[in-house]
Amino acid sequence: MGSADSKLNFRKAVIQLTTKTQPVEATDDAFWDQFWADTATSVQDVFALVPAAEIRAVREESPSNLATLCYKAVEKLVQGAESGCHSEKEKQIVLNCSRLLTRVLPYIFEDPDWRGFFWSTVPGAGRAGGEDDDENARPLAESLLLAIADLLFCPDFTVQSHRRSTVDSAEDVHSLDSCEYIWEAGVGFAHSPQPNYIHDVNRMELLKLLLTCFSEAMYLPPAPDSGGTNPWVQFFCSTENRHALPLFTSLLNTVCAYDPVGYGIPYNHLLFSDYREPLVEEAAQVLIVTLDHDSATSASPTVDGTTTGTAMDDTDPPGPENLFVNYLSRIHREEDFQFILKGIARLLSNPLLQTYLPNSTKKIQFHQELLVLFWKLCDFNKKFLFFVLKSSDVLDILVPILYFLNDARADQSRVGLMHIGVFILLLLSGERNFGVRLNKPYSVRVPMDIPVFTGTHADLLIVVFHKIITSGHQRLQPLFDCLLTIVVNVSPYLKSLSMVAANKLLHLLEAFSTTWFLFSAAQNHHLVFFLLEAFNNIIQYQFDGNSNLVYAIIRKRSVFHQLANLPTDPPAIHKALQRRRRAPEPLSRTGSQEGASMEGSRPAAPAEPGTLKTSLVATPGIDKLTEKSQVSEDGTLRSLESTSQQSSADGSPAMEVLSWKSKLPLQTIMRLLQVLVPQVEKICIDKGLTDESEILRFLQHGTLVGLLPVPHPILIRKYQANSGTAMWFRTYMWGVIYLRNVDPPVWYDTDVKLFEIQRV
Repeated sequence: MGSADSKLNFRKAVIQLTTKTQPVEATDDAFWDQFWADTATSVQDVFALVPAAEIRAVREESPSNLATLCYKAVEKLVQGAESGCHSEKEKQIVLNCSRLLTRVLPYIFEDPDWRGFFWSTVPGAGRAGGEDDDENARPLAESLLLAIADLLFCPDFTVQSHRRSTVDSAEDVHSLDSCEYIWEAGVGFAHSPQPNYIHDVNRMELLKLLLTCFSEAMYLPPAPDSGGTNPWVQFFCSTENRHALPLFTSLLNTVCAYDPVGYGIPYNHLLFSDYREPLVEEAAQVLIVTLDHDSATSASPTVDGTTTGTAMDDTDPPGPENLFVNYLSRIHREEDFQFILKGIARLLSNPLLQTYLPNSTKKIQFHQELLVLFWKLCDFNKKFLFFVLKSSDVLDILVPILYFLNDARADQSRVGLMHIGVFILLLLSGERNFGVRLNKPYSVRVPMDIPVFTGTHADLLIVVFHKIITSGHQRLQPLFDCLLTIVVNVSPYLKSLSMVAANKLLHLLEAFSTTWFLFSAAQNHHLVFFLLEAFNNIIQYQFDGNSNLVYAIIRKRSVFHQLANLPTDPPAIHKALQRRRRAPEPLSRTGSQEGASMEGSRPAAPAEPGTLKTSLVATPGIDKLTEKSQVSEDGTLRSLESTSQQSSADGSPAMEVLSWKSKLPLQTIMRLLQVLVPQVEKICIDKGLTDESEILRFLQHGTLVGLLPVPHPILIRKYQANSGTAMWFRTYMWGVIYLRNVDPPVWYDTDVKLFEIQRV
């Protein structure tokens, strides 16, 4: 039968379904088979031929028919999984049912009255042949999920058959050990199967259905207390699913082994369509959704050095009940960590390769999913985090993140990307090794819209952060605290800042210490405190290599004197705020010598008008997001009880200003200025100097030993998991998945509740 005929017949069946007012019996196979048995329709066809309005009409007017349609489609998937889908006809039926359910499920989820439908047992829907009643009592959702899991390891359908001979000796579905059929080499599996286009496409269809099952989460409003267990994910990732381990491994390995460039031949992707990428993307999305687990509320496995012979570490405690989270947290072999890190770094760097030969390599689009996956790995597996920081490989993650942050800073539709990039850097910055790694010289010249500089990765980080703060859009202001916390966390370890980076830090101090900025919001003075803390760390712990910063501080000494003499009387504060009204520009760009941007870079562009974006819940403040620890002499961290700053009783701004002004940590810098300024001025007068190289040479050889106050202990603000960030990650992740699934548009125009869809 031609495809036009088959589409016509399918459409006729849909019309019959929507016009029937009487319930159709579940036993009426002649009617139901029209939807899957005699048709060959692509998923795009199904979306076109089953309009949203008709699904909703059946749901409202003949609910029993919609229920039977779902039940029958699930039954067909279960039969396919039982039989092993040997004939082409069975395979076609499974794919058709899978596409139909992907189309219908979101409309079941959007209606609260239907929400329990898949978790109920269908009365009288016992399997033919009257088997034992236990089996019949399975809720529809469980039958559906187990069938999908079985079908994902179905020989000659989604995996290579290991048998050479014909159908009659085909592998028995029930005795099949799916661990021998893992999709790709990598963690815990050494054999890389021959690529097979058909298998990849079939896996992709089933994963799309799985993701649609999980997407019920999109139809519940964000609630901080909703512990957030998704019943679909919970069941699928439980011991009930005998394929949990091989499927987890298959998804992880498929993502991490993917190489979009393909043997390094430029323009290769224009000759061969890459059917692997859509599968990798789908795998990444399913993976991050199964790992959506609030680590703040659950016992996370402890880190200890014991290893076992398996890919998963078998040490106690047993860890979370979600097996995907459990397996992820127990990966421990160095070669597995190397494989994962190299794979994620390769994929994250892919968009950066574009800039050398335009269109020469395939550009992947799923970097946001990869960043969520990287976050989950670091958050759930501390051994992985330590491995990442053990070598300079962490810089292969850092540079792409800084590239994305810089590129997205003017684009309102990419606020979520900005947040996750900053969160990852905050998490990394809590570990001393990260600061140490930043001292590696930065030589890779990825074209970025930032001033040219010669220096280290620390300089790159500071220059990009300065760009975000001074030329990002308004909605990034909540991130300023995080950006500067990262700078403070790494500052004690930075051996030598470039002149460009030193000037950028002082420009930020200048901008943040103007009176109108300090008084215009209660929290603004924190930014000045962070910058002073960073300067103090560098002066006390890394004075020797940092003559550029010392010179910049001396040149801008008036800023520190102004801070020390900040007016605190109400009239002065009032006057400063009046001045602000006339100058709406948030941060002056003057006084920061903007050098020419790097060659080949494009300026960060705002979103195209009309771009869709999804709303995000607010992120917790920096005090909730981090926990203060003090670094002891031996390098160990001691947690400090955070004392919440009570604002003064009368609440007048003048009283508050007095309380924090007295705490400004200016002693070290004032002492430095007191000692060095007269010496520098003397050199200038004696030698009639206007040349800074002579002054820098003097500062390089100068010393302040014994002249500065006793070094303060280093304070690190480490990221701590909390339900606020867990909720943020959930809304961000589902928002990304919603916007990225456009062909077919699985959730488009359905009544999602987790976020709002907005246009820029």
